Amino acid sequence: MDRLQFSAWQYVAEILPAEELPMLAAHALVDGRDSPALRELAGLPRRSNPAEVRDLYVLALRELGIPLPDEETAGRCLLVTLAFGLVHDELSPKDVGNGLSMTVTARTWEETRFLSVAADYSEWLEPDELAQWEKELRTAAHSLAAVTDLGSSIGVPGARSG
Repeated sequence: MDRLQFSAWQYVAEILPAEELPMLAAHALVDGRDSPALRELAGLPRRSNPAEVRDLYVLALRELGIPLPDEETAGRCLLVTLAFGLVHDELSPKDVGNGLSMTVTARTWEETRFLSVAADYSEWLEPDELAQWEKELRTAAHSLAAVTDLGSSIGVPGARSG
């Protein structure tokens, strides 16, 4: 999957910091993507005005014909990414609990279950509660990863395609 297409849902889900966008643009240029706004964005320093960076990023996507997803889709992609990260041992249960953003949303039963369990994370959980929470989270992550059709759209290798 093209890194700019992949970044679009991350941007809407508010997990892609503005300071990373110039480097993302530079990589996209190396990958063969090109537009005036993308070149300008790639030339900005990391510490540029975040509003200017975001505006150039959105303009570059528009120039390249890459649509920004709606907030629901972006939130669901984040949820599925967290589930796959846990299933593939790329994230810890604590990473998942801390990785939720305000834009996370759920549409299916499996997404709702995973979100519900993940949202129960607290640093104040007792050790036995933490172990039970981790077990429930892993079970919910496996259920979601097994049925979702969003995995291929977020670049998860071997994921079901919708």
